Amino acid sequence: MKIAVYGATGNIGSRIVTEALSRGHEVTALSRREPEALPAGATWQHADATDAAAVAEVAAAHDVVVAAHGPSRVPGEDPSTFTAEFKAFADAVGSTRLIVVGGAGSLFASPGVRLVDLPTFPEIYKPEALAHAAALDELKARGGSNWSYLSPAPVIEAGERTGAFRLSDETPAGEWVSYEDYAVAAVDEIEQNAHPGARFTLASR
Repeated sequence: MKIAVYGATGNIGSRIVTEALSRGHEVTALSRREPEALPAGATWQHADATDAAAVAEVAAAHDVVVAAHGPSRVPGEDPSTFTAEFKAFADAVGSTRLIVVGGAGSLFASPGVRLVDLPTFPEIYKPEALAHAAALDELKARGGSNWSYLSPAPVIEAGERTGAFRLSDETPAGEWVSYEDYAVAAVDEIEQNAHPGARFTLASR
């Protein structure tokens, strides 16, 4: 498959690039800044996810687009602007399959209560979590089956690629997962399309 990965220099995006290449896919790594190193076989392309015309051009040339970019973490910038930006991005992707690297805050702790709504949810992460949740709401509202939204476990960090993890739908499958195993699940979804038009999540423990 021809796979375009936006946010390809990030913790998750870079692992998805590596995982997809290891399975023989043709990967275009897209980011605002050129990476110091790029896995052998990947093609780097400068990209701005807010440039709708450019996004549409990329989508038309690939089988799958991975959105591994997210709300801004730059001090002073408003993460909530991601909501409108993501809507425009998804519109530009059009009918091409879209795999979204989502957040964990929108997972449900109990019926109708998201993790981000709990009083114990860290305030520092709440604006970003709400922006990710709004992106998921946007996808659910538009319907269709050409997208999948993958939420990580509440804790995600560097670790090992084990390929051993549990999947769930709207509730956490556990507490922790590695970036590497998240990438395995993301590329599995690219290949298998097991969750069309739906959100799912994973955890290793």
